[in-house]
Amino acid sequence: MKRYHSLGLVVVIVIFAAITFPTLLNRIQDGEIRESNRTSAVEPLSYIILNKEARKVPDFLMRNQDSLYISNEDFLDKVYVVEFFFTRCPSICQVMNKNMKRLDAAFGSRDDFGIASFSIDPDHDTPTVLKNYASLYEVQSPNWHFLTGEKLKIFDLANTGFNIFASINPEVEGGFEHQGYFALIDKEGFLRSRIDDFGNPIVYYLGIEEENPMGLSGTEMLLEDVEKLLKE
Repeated sequence: MKRYHSLGLVVVIVIFAAITFPTLLNRIQDGEIRESNRTSAVEPLSYIILNKEARKVPDFLMRNQDSLYISNEDFLDKVYVVEFFFTRCPSICQVMNKNMKRLDAAFGSRDDFGIASFSIDPDHDTPTVLKNYASLYEVQSPNWHFLTGEKLKIFDLANTGFNIFASINPEVEGGFEHQGYFALIDKEGFLRSRIDDFGNPIVYYLGIEEENPMGLSGTEMLLEDVEKLLKE
C-alpha cells in the first residue's frame, strides 16, 4: 500500500513540474522575476506629485565657493543632486560628502551633471570657507557648487522648497540639526526618484551609508538613477 502511495506522490510531482516549469522559465526569460531589492531599478523614475502637480525646484540665487552667483537656472539641462550641510558639522555631513564625492568621481567630468550643496550655516560658511572645504574633498566637477546666502532663504528652501528638515538648535553638537537626504533633480528642474516595491516614490535618497529595505544604500541607488536620467 505504501508503495502505491509513494508512486502516486511521484506522479503528482512530475505533473506539477511539467506544468509549472515552462511558465517559470518563460517568466525568467521575460524578466518578470527579479530580486526584490532591484525591482525599482528597472522602472522609470517617478515624478514627485504634490497637489496633483509634479514638483519642481523653487527659484534660488546664492553665491558659490568662487563668489559667483548661482541660480536654479544654472542647473537647467543638467541632472543634479541637492543636499543641505554645514562645514563645521561634527557628524553626518562628513559621511554625506564622502558619498557625494562618489557621484563626483562617477559623473564630475560631464557637463550635464551637477551638485548643489547648500550650507545651513551661512554666517560662518562664507565663499572662502566653502572654497577651502571643497579643496578638502578634491572636487572634480566645475558644476559642484557649495552655496551660501541669506539664512532665512536657505532654511525656507530646505524646509518648504524641498521638505528636507534643517534647523538651528543650540542644544545639539554643532548648533544645527538636519536630515541627511539627497534630492535628485532632472534636466528640466523636476524632483525625481525611483519607486519602492509598492509603487510609491521614495522621494529622497539617504546620504549616509545605510541600506534601505531595497538592500541598497542611497548612494548606490543614486549612481544608477543619475545614469538613467542622463540618458533621458
